[in-house]
Amino acid sequence: MNTAMWRKALQVIPRISKAEWDSLDVISKWLISTRAAVLIMTFLSAAIAGILAYQHGQFNFVLWLLLALGLILAHATNNLVNDFTDHIKGVDKDNYYRAQYGPQPLEHGLMSKTQLLTYAAVTGLLALAAGAVLVWLRGPLALVLLGLGVVFVLFYTYPLKYIAMGELTVLVVWGPLMIGGGYFVITGVWDWNVVIASLPYAFGVTTVIFGKHIDKVASDKVKGIHTLPVLLGEGLARAVLIGLTALQYLSVIYLVVIGFFTPILLIVLFALPTFYQAYTSMYHAPKPEERPQDYPEDAWPLWFVATAFYHNRRFGLLYLLGLILNVVLLTIFR
Repeated sequence: MNTAMWRKALQVIPRISKAEWDSLDVISKWLISTRAAVLIMTFLSAAIAGILAYQHGQFNFVLWLLLALGLILAHATNNLVNDFTDHIKGVDKDNYYRAQYGPQPLEHGLMSKTQLLTYAAVTGLLALAAGAVLVWLRGPLALVLLGLGVVFVLFYTYPLKYIAMGELTVLVVWGPLMIGGGYFVITGVWDWNVVIASLPYAFGVTTVIFGKHIDKVASDKVKGIHTLPVLLGEGLARAVLIGLTALQYLSVIYLVVIGFFTPILLIVLFALPTFYQAYTSMYHAPKPEERPQDYPEDAWPLWFVATAFYHNRRFGLLYLLGLILNVVLLTIFR
């Protein structure tokens, strides 16, 4: 067991040679091939759903655990399916963006197609098993939510990403589906206020995928992948990225104003300096052609996506902390 690699793979997407790969245990390989560092975004969605259920006195740990495991495994399956699809379609050939910032198991010869499909099948079946239990407990609406999840897992890379639907898909999945639907499977109640409360975090996850797609506009054009930034152009896409980030804060302020949250949720405003730094140093100008000398070599060619991910992690953790403190305050003064 290489626990040091487990920790590393949960923090970053490590670049690794074939010799290093061959020496790893199966868990390390799974964490790297599923890009486990980004799975924290899905865990936070599950955590938010659980906290909101607890806030309303309807938290069930077993159901929450099934939800969290199912969502994380579904996201991991999606990442594996993405890599397989992009490899088959030739998207990752010739040093394409995805192959530059971290290992693409197939493109870099780390795994065979059979091995990757085996990882995807086992991971997907485990996710489906967790979902099936929740459907059995919660009925038809849970089945609809599970069905939507399966569609997004299998068809995000193709065709949704190719027809400028990928960004909207991410917004729907990480907000209404994961948090709103997660709240439902925990409590048995569908609550539109919870769906609205999912948006501050969902906007953040969308900025990450938006930043990634801006970073690779030129490459996607060549490959015929019509993401929303490709259709908008880099300049307008950067404006949308800024707007989505601003909506994270504005939606929290709205939820506080209408009384859904106590003012303690304004703790997310402590992430504003990170947003300001992102705007002044990166978002206001096009991505440079070459890596700036003061920019970390191991982060390049990540640019907008790296900044968006860093901001979303800061905002998301503050949002999570605010939700916890909100529950504490409501419990004390109830």
